[in-house]
Amino acid sequence: MPPGISTLAAETPALSAANTGFMLICSALVMLMTPGLAFFYGGMVRVKSTLNMLMMSFISLGIVTVLWVLFGFSLSFGDDFGSVIGWNADYLGLSGIGLAELWDGYTVPVHVFAVFQLMFAVITPALISGALADRVKFSAWALFITLWATVVYFPVAHWVWGEGGWLFEMGVIDFAGGTAVHINAGAAALGVILVIGKRVGFAKDPMRPHSLPLVMLGAALLWFGWFGFNAGSWLGNDDGVGAVMFVNTQVAAAAAMLAWLAYEKIRHGACTTLGAASGAVAGLVAITPAGGSCSPLGAIAIGAISGVLCAMAVGLKFRLGFDDSLDVVGVHLVGGIAGSLLVGLFATGGVQSEARGLLYGGGLEQLGKQAVGVFAVLAYSLVVSALLALLLDRTMGMRVDEDAEVSGIDQHEHAETAYDFSGAGGGSRKPLPPASELLAASAAPKNKKVDA
Repeated sequence: MPPGISTLAAETPALSAANTGFMLICSALVMLMTPGLAFFYGGMVRVKSTLNMLMMSFISLGIVTVLWVLFGFSLSFGDDFGSVIGWNADYLGLSGIGLAELWDGYTVPVHVFAVFQLMFAVITPALISGALADRVKFSAWALFITLWATVVYFPVAHWVWGEGGWLFEMGVIDFAGGTAVHINAGAAALGVILVIGKRVGFAKDPMRPHSLPLVMLGAALLWFGWFGFNAGSWLGNDDGVGAVMFVNTQVAAAAAMLAWLAYEKIRHGACTTLGAASGAVAGLVAITPAGGSCSPLGAIAIGAISGVLCAMAVGLKFRLGFDDSLDVVGVHLVGGIAGSLLVGLFATGGVQSEARGLLYGGGLEQLGKQAVGVFAVLAYSLVVSALLALLLDRTMGMRVDEDAEVSGIDQHEHAETAYDFSGAGGGSRKPLPPASELLAASAAPKNKKVDA
């Protein structure tokens, strides 16, 4: 939710069926992004880790949903306490909310706002999982999600979007989650991988994606769902701001994909499908905080800049020696930082708010605010996530043993494999005769009967 929205006391909003329906559709679109992310990540890992990667995203749908209903919504969007956390007893269990009670200042019910924000809370820890592919115990991951959502995501969401949150009150612009979602998840990923270490064979053995079609399918679902993620964050469709955000979402993703592919062609001599998918996601990440404050031309610039920066960043893990398995740091952290800071350059004023960036006569003020938001969330998430990972690693252990990692985490953690290469078909089919009999049958005269 963007800051800077106010409603005159004389203008008491009434429930809007159109906005309510629009927001329910947007909520469903954001929910679809988590399975889309699962396919995106699932195609990028090796065959032996496919199911584990899918499950690391899907489990977030279960855990975070329950936490959100119990207390997460209250901590994130309840009454402010000290500008760092929220609390409202009526939100516990979502039990004290009236059937048609409206979210303050808007025309949609509280339940609709709560479920829309729930989908943001679900996908954010799922994003982290891509950095940890092949090597984390599923039970440890489930507990990490529980702790991380409680002590990192819920407070940060309040800082950025909650009424009274310190970044909200400062005027930091984050339309739909550049800081609260992408920088938060990217910094957490970096903190955890610094604790748990590299995969066996990192930078030595080939670790290529096993299914690029699955990656492209996941990227397409993410792109599709991102329209709800971004345009829905205006909580309505009355004044055209959400429409601008919708346009900018498409424009930035397209520009970033082209920029990433151009970088690949120049740097490596080929335009890859993985690069196209990753570039589009990088553009979507970068426009998420900025799309409500810039023009479509600004969205092209933000997309192109983020596409190149993220493409450059993904190679740093080999130089710096940290194993960010599926480039969560390179895409989400770097893309989130780029998009959040570029608000300070490309904000035009007169769309989401009147704040203007440096290139539109606003000076350095907004850029400074954006920098505070970026580095506050980055530092908090990095440190706390590393401490949580260290706690779990020292108690229950976060990593599977080396033999399980080498042989395949799917079989070890889930007693399943994604693909059954040994099956010969349905059990009722009559077995084929020996090859010698088939050859004899093919060589026999046409008028001679041969038993098969």
